[in-house]
Amino acid sequence: MDAVRALLGPKHVLISGIMQYSMLWGIMIGFTITTAISTATIKRSACFHEKGANAKCKVSGNSYMLAFGALEILLSQFPNLEKAKGTIKVAMAGEDLATSTKIWQVFQALGNIAFSYTYSMLLLEIQSPQAENKAMKRVTLYAIGGTALFYTSLGCMGYAAFGADVPGNYLTGFYKPLWLVDIANLAVIIHLIVGYQVFAQTIFAMNEKSLATRWQAHGSFFNKIYTVRLQCKQDYSFQFTPSRLLLRTGFVIFTTLVAMMFPFFNAILGLLGSISFWPLTVYFPLNMYMVQANIKRGDSTWIMFQVLSLLCLVVSLVSVIGSVAGMLEHLKHAQLFHINL
Repeated sequence: MDAVRALLGPKHVLISGIMQYSMLWGIMIGFTITTAISTATIKRSACFHEKGANAKCKVSGNSYMLAFGALEILLSQFPNLEKAKGTIKVAMAGEDLATSTKIWQVFQALGNIAFSYTYSMLLLEIQSPQAENKAMKRVTLYAIGGTALFYTSLGCMGYAAFGADVPGNYLTGFYKPLWLVDIANLAVIIHLIVGYQVFAQTIFAMNEKSLATRWQAHGSFFNKIYTVRLQCKQDYSFQFTPSRLLLRTGFVIFTTLVAMMFPFFNAILGLLGSISFWPLTVYFPLNMYMVQANIKRGDSTWIMFQVLSLLCLVVSLVSVIGSVAGMLEHLKHAQLFHINL
């Protein structure tokens, strides 16, 4: 938002802020869903190992989402992060699927790809003190190249192994060897438990800063710091403010409820990627660069950027359509708060 304000002016700040923080919140929802899926997969694999491959092992993910939300409420009360210490074959696949369904899934896949490349909310946070045209160009090239190689390899291996039945989360499709699948899912769970706070703390900080400014003049107890001392073998103290305790807890609870209502892995990721890809990764960066580099309207570079921006906008729009269609299809067979993963 600060970069947009400096280069494009205040009228663009509101839109960029809404998109950026919506994306951060959406990632929190995605993390909640993914953690529940990975936990449920561990439970299912243990059931198959015990009862055999043909056993009916249905596991509801709601309880795991609640447990994950409770854990994140606890972690949300910890100090801020900087104070913490610690060491192509899609169109032809699926003979039994309707043509319209395959089209929506292709569009949804575009949103999934866009989600993978929407790193704009982190790019400025890792800005190097070196010249931007040297260090950051290399960082961006390596990051995009590595991401492309990683996801392309996963996509090819997934279709080679499962064909048209490839699951959105690959780990849900494997149950042998049991120990390896469980370790992989456990690694995902650990990663997401901590990663959740990376995105959540940014939203918490924005809300608490806004409220502190609004309530400070009135001397409200809302931002008063309270200290709780615990008498154990050593003296421990815990500081909190009512704003942090109530707002962070309420926000995590709300996020968990939304995830429980819409636990559609691919559709959610596709929707998040599609609505944020064009404005955050294409439109604002391109326009900021043109202002900084003083590129005039009508220049060849300006025309090239406009064509690129238009193409990416089309990708975002069709992926929104595909993701919404996927969510509507899931909702036909879903019961609120009773969806089995």
